[in-house]
Amino acid sequence: MNTTKNIYINRELSWLQFNARVLQEAEDETVPLIERLRFLGIFSNNLDEFFKVRYATVKRIDEAGKAGKSELGGVKASELLEIITQVVIKQQTESLDILSNIFKRLKYHNIHIINENLIDPAQRGFIKDYFIQQVSPALMTIILNDDVDLPNLKDSAAYLAVKMKLVTGANQFALIEIPKTIERFVVLPKKGECHYIIILDDLIRYCLDDIFSIFEYSSICAHMIKITRDGELDFDSDLSKSFIDKISESVKHRQIGEPVRFVYDKMIDKETLHYLMSKMGIDSGDSIIPGGRYHNRRDYMDFPSLGRTDLMYEKIRPLPVIGLSLEENIFNNIAKKDFLQYTPYHTFSYVVKFLRQAALDPKVKSIKITIYRLAQISHVASSLINAAKNGKQVTVSIELQARFDEQANIDYAEQMKLDGINLMFGIKGLKVHAKICVIEREEDDKLKKYGFISTGNFNESTAKIYTDFTLFTANQQILKDANTIFEFLEINYRPYTFKHLIASPHYTKSKFFSLIDREIANAKKGIPAYIKLKMNSISNYAIIDKLYEASRAGVKIQMIVRGICCLVPGVKGMSENIEIISIVDKFLEHTRLFIFCNGDDAKVFISSADWMTRNIENRVEVTCPIYDEDIKKELLDVYNICWRDNVKARIINRVQNNQYKKNGLARVRAQFETYTYYLDKLNS
Repeated sequence: MNTTKNIYINRELSWLQFNARVLQEAEDETVPLIERLRFLGIFSNNLDEFFKVRYATVKRIDEAGKAGKSELGGVKASELLEIITQVVIKQQTESLDILSNIFKRLKYHNIHIINENLIDPAQRGFIKDYFIQQVSPALMTIILNDDVDLPNLKDSAAYLAVKMKLVTGANQFALIEIPKTIERFVVLPKKGECHYIIILDDLIRYCLDDIFSIFEYSSICAHMIKITRDGELDFDSDLSKSFIDKISESVKHRQIGEPVRFVYDKMIDKETLHYLMSKMGIDSGDSIIPGGRYHNRRDYMDFPSLGRTDLMYEKIRPLPVIGLSLEENIFNNIAKKDFLQYTPYHTFSYVVKFLRQAALDPKVKSIKITIYRLAQISHVASSLINAAKNGKQVTVSIELQARFDEQANIDYAEQMKLDGINLMFGIKGLKVHAKICVIEREEDDKLKKYGFISTGNFNESTAKIYTDFTLFTANQQILKDANTIFEFLEINYRPYTFKHLIASPHYTKSKFFSLIDREIANAKKGIPAYIKLKMNSISNYAIIDKLYEASRAGVKIQMIVRGICCLVPGVKGMSENIEIISIVDKFLEHTRLFIFCNGDDAKVFISSADWMTRNIENRVEVTCPIYDEDIKKELLDVYNICWRDNVKARIINRVQNNQYKKNGLARVRAQFETYTYYLDKLNS
């Protein structure tokens, strides 16, 4: 959906169409039922973060009186806010229809989602006991009064808005916060082959009389509301506070940030709605979204499996990396050649094993690593702490501003500091998003470097569902450059040069411009020229313009972009040589892979950076060349498998209609085909 005649697609609207692709997965009847529910949860969670970050940013531009047209791809901020609201209302309506359909299908499979009106006498005792023992002690109930200000409602928390018609004829309003400490889906006792689930909201509705027994009323009803607040972190200028203290306070302040979205059950009566909006200071200038009976549908990501493996994707068995044994000394393996780990097709255990061996190896003297997001229970963190306890010099650059994971990283940072790890908190104005590790090991009276460079976080949990490359290497030239990154993080006023790695914020744009220029020159000479790119997002206008230039010169460009894509492909005289697809499937496509023809000697890179302005100019990022010929071929094979996808690939075009790629060829579902590719390599 392109609302302008601009040569770019608006970033926010492109993102909404990415989320529409997620919603397509929830609608797709070939996707297992419980997985469809979980995609609905992902859709909802994505939308929450979008409003906290992107919508809030556009709203600030509008409130500051800026037109924002250049920044927003040719759309005025005020117009964009209205367009976003209308698109979201439409998508929310679609999502409710999809949810209703899934519930009907679940019933066919003997899974019944019941509400408070469908509870039978046999279930009543269990529910009442569960409420008394588990729910009631956790409830936060706010009685609303005209004379008392409404307390700040928590960001993204769900509330039941209660209206009681008192016997005196007056109305009494109240809010009940749905507790996050209790599972949203309460599994009731099974009856024969039938499973029964009641959503916590409905269980509370069933027990309203118990909650408000102190009041005398003739009727009572409850409808859900939710408020989303601006997720930007604001820092004060108090020089006496440490950076970690400022981050902690900013995270707490986020809970009382400016409202950017108000969602309500469209069945709520107008009197209750107007009363609540008045109490909360919400007006027509905010994004007001009528929704269904249930909000915070992100909780569907954790919908109980009930042992119904037939309604979920079959779990794959992560494969070993050929030649890299978990039972041997990994340093000896890597000393001989480079290895590529591609999660979730390969096991993430190599990263943990490498760090655990480093923690125990008497020859290892130091470990340096960047951390962006860790698992809730992180074996990576425990391995680093283990290394510090064994006398290794451990340096961790941990990003305290990893959005919505700030508190988790603060907690890990404090734990690491107590255990003797040297912590670095990055550079003012630059997030550290690079994924690198350098280990120094004493061999023959010299220090030899080993390490790994990745496209994704060192996180055991996300490695099960995010596709990411990790290169294990003992290439001393690459690791010397990686070590320079850590020097830059420690002393950042000095100039640094890199001979092999491409580093943001200083060199990424110029280096990729140079690589694109080479393809342009070759195309003009009649030499084969192509560019193959795979990334999460592309929104930097300068790089987009450069790709347009390459297209006009005759360079064939293939792009696989999962999320935001501001480039308009297939336009005659501008981008007719550019084709773009997006793959949304079982796993989250997270790899960044860049391939340049370079005559007959392809240059191949993996990267932590998307082609967005923030990654190029406002972050510390690393793009790593691949020198091993076997790994280069492997990455080309993997890219080509993805490009051939005609099951889960959508075509990106100007109208952004998320049309599936259909070409009449044999079915290729890239994620399944990739696993088969690695399985065949293992068995060959």
